Order: sequence, then structure tokens, then C-alpha cells
Amino acid sequence: MVTNFLQKYHLQNHQLLLPKKQFVTYALYALIALAFLHYLLFYPTPTSEKAVVVAQVREEVAAPVSDPVNARQQLPPPPASQQGDEALRNPQAEDEVPGPAPPPCDYSDGGWVPDARPPLYNGTTCGTIKDGQNCMAHGRPDTGYLYWRWRPRRCDLPAFSAEAFLRWLRSKHLAFVGDSLARNQAESLLCLLASRSPPELVHRDGGEEGRFRRFVFREFNATVSVFWSPFLVKAAEKAERDGVRHNNVFLDAFDERWMSRLGALDAAVLSVGHWFLIPGVYHDGGRVVACHDCADLNHTETDFFGVYKDAVHRTLAEVARRHGVGVGGGGAGREMVVAMTTFSPAHFEGDWDKAGACPRKRPYRAGEKGLGYTESEMRKTVVEAVRDAAAGADAAGSGLRFAALDVTTLANLRPDGHPGPYMHKDPFAAGGGGDAGERRVQNDCVHWCMPGPVDTFNEILLQTLLR
Repeated sequence: MVTNFLQKYHLQNHQLLLPKKQFVTYALYALIALAFLHYLLFYPTPTSEKAVVVAQVREEVAAPVSDPVNARQQLPPPPASQQGDEALRNPQAEDEVPGPAPPPCDYSDGGWVPDARPPLYNGTTCGTIKDGQNCMAHGRPDTGYLYWRWRPRRCDLPAFSAEAFLRWLRSKHLAFVGDSLARNQAESLLCLLASRSPPELVHRDGGEEGRFRRFVFREFNATVSVFWSPFLVKAAEKAERDGVRHNNVFLDAFDERWMSRLGALDAAVLSVGHWFLIPGVYHDGGRVVACHDCADLNHTETDFFGVYKDAVHRTLAEVARRHGVGVGGGGAGREMVVAMTTFSPAHFEGDWDKAGACPRKRPYRAGEKGLGYTESEMRKTVVEAVRDAAAGADAAGSGLRFAALDVTTLANLRPDGHPGPYMHKDPFAAGGGGDAGERRVQNDCVHWCMPGPVDTFNEILLQTLLR
């Protein structure tokens, strides 16, 4: 065949000259053969491990969700890093030098968008909801407040995975420390986790409200505690029945009811703020240094911003000090996370103690309602204090990590998420009703319905812990 070919087409100047059509045909055959050889050499067979993984991922993404609640419960935990995902997207990733890690997601910048998925729990399936926040059981008729999710502007906030949280919490102890908003967030987390594993109450103290509680998840040997400490530092709370209308706050002493347990904790979520707005007398160095809203007392009047800032900074510094020397039973240098939730705004339309209400039935749109001065300053205090504490911990290499759960903006946009008049069961059963009726009964426009927007706080907490 080759001889006939050379006889038919002569050689000229050591080059083989072919008619144009014939040359194109032979060139095409050669390219097809090379392409097939390249595929065999460089691409794995469908039975290779990576191909199987990719096929499984594609299958899961394409599969329809018939039961959104169960589907959310069965989600695997988000990876600790994005290395695996990068490898799937780029087969050569393993051979490349990894670049710098992406910056943490800014969850404070975003908006609420409709979400048809039902919450992971309701007012009857979770036994840890405080009575006043159980809006479903108390007869709240509208349910629109349940179907929104927070969407950050420049990154993603994954749906809450109870499985992922409990895997992180395995053989660990997480504590919520602070006021009733801290308790609200703690109970939200307990209900979210109960969708995967039931919590067992093993300790309760602090009156009817159970201000000090401890729960365990037996399957995971995981512990969640709630510590009441509305100032974080030492305080003698007001007792108006006894004629004491001012809190006495001791800025140079710490609340040992929780601080002494620091060494037993793997993570702590701190949340305070609203109690600083209440009339208070402030002590430092054995003397009264100022007071807030105390016209009836002979003390120097001050606002609460400076005192709040002082208490937050001193608390975080003391946490770092005790952790660094292993105070409280924990060894110095062990890993621990301390997250602080930023201020959660109230939404009273009118004065809270003069029939103020929160009757709105949908979130504010982004830009529709900005932060007030109080909310901005309280948020700023936490963000700056956490930043300073984190810088010190990083420099010391102590294994202690500080983080801010910056929820102020997303909470500010949810006037619809509070119990309102449904802090009491069937508040209009005796008459009245409608918006006019809601303004004639006491409203709770500070705490959050459960389920409700407070669950988003714990979505952010999960991502913070996994980061």
C-alpha cells in the first residue's frame, strides 16, 4: 500500500506533496487517533474512586427533595476546609501549592429572602422552649415569619445541620452565658439539635426559669449548658418588690458562677446587652464610680455605653488570662472557642411599658430600616472587643479563639419574629383582637419566637465553629 502510494505521488525537495483534500482527510484521522490515546492515558476509568465521588455528588444535587425536613436533617457536615471541593472542581489541585484561605464570610451584610422549607422543629416537638417564646403553642395565627432565610451578600450561609453540629460537639461542652437572649439562643440550639438527637436535662437550678441548666446528648457524649449572667461581671440584681430598683454592677469582679467553670468548657457563647439599659449603680475599686438613670441617688450620672464596653473588654481579657494559665481545671494551651453574639435590637412601636407592640408581619427590606445609635454602639463594642481579644490570643498562640456572631443587622430587619402579644397563651381569648387588640395587651418585642429568626444565630454559630 505504501509502495503504491509513493509511486503515485513523487517526492520533491524531501517533502511529501499531497492533494489538498487527501491531506485534510489523513490529518483528521491522525488527530482522532491522538485524541483517543490521550483519553486512555490521562483520564480515569468510570470505576475510579474520584469518578464515583463526582457521580455521587451530581446525583445528590440532581435528586428532587420530597421531604425538606428530613432532607435537611440528613445532610452531611460541611467540610472543615474547601480542599475536597477544590479537588473535585480541578483534577490538578493536588499538584498545586494551595493559595491563601478565603476571608471569613461576612454574615452581617445581606437580606432576608423567602424560603419555602419548613423549620426543623415546631412548638410541640421540642420540650426546651420557654413558654413565652412558644408562639405556635400560644396561638399565633400567622406563620409567614417562619419562611425566610438570611442570605449574605457575598457568600453563602448553609442551612443548619444538626448532624454536623453534634459531630463537632462530640465529647465537648458548650455553654451559653448571659441574659435571656443568651437563653433564647441556647434553647433554639437545643431544639435544632433535637431534630437529630434528644437532649436530656441533667441539672436545673435558679428558680422556675431554670437559669442554670445542663443538657447532655447521650449518643454523642455532648453537653450544652446555660448560665445566667446578665452583665458577665459580678452583679446584685434589682429587686423592686424590696424597693431596690437599681442593679449594682461590680466592674472589677467576675461572675464566678460561670467563670469558675471555664476550664471545663470547649466553647462558650456570650450574649449580654439589654440589662445595661436598666437603671444601675456601678462599682469599681470598692467605690461607686457612676450610675445610670439614678436621679433619686446622689451619684454621678452616666450613660451605659462606657460601662458596657468596660464589662465586655474586662470579661474577654479575664477569659484569656485564665485560659492562658489553665485556671479552672483546663490545661493552658488547649483549644477553646469563645464567641460573642452582638446586640439584638428590640422592635417596640411605642414604649415597651406603655402598650408598645410589634405588629408587623414581614421583615424589613434591606435599607428600609437602619440601625439606631444604641444598636450601632452596642454592636461596635462587641466587634472591637472581640477583634482585640483575638489579636492577643493569636499572638500568644494559646489555642484560644475569639469570634463575633454579628447578628445585629439581620435581627434588626425582623420585627415580625417576636412573640408580641403571644408571650401569653391566647391573649385575646377574653375579647378584643386584631391590631387594635394587640396594642391593649403586653407585648414581647425583645425575645424571639421559636422557631424563628433566632435559629439563624445558630446557623452562623455552626459555621463559626467549623471554620
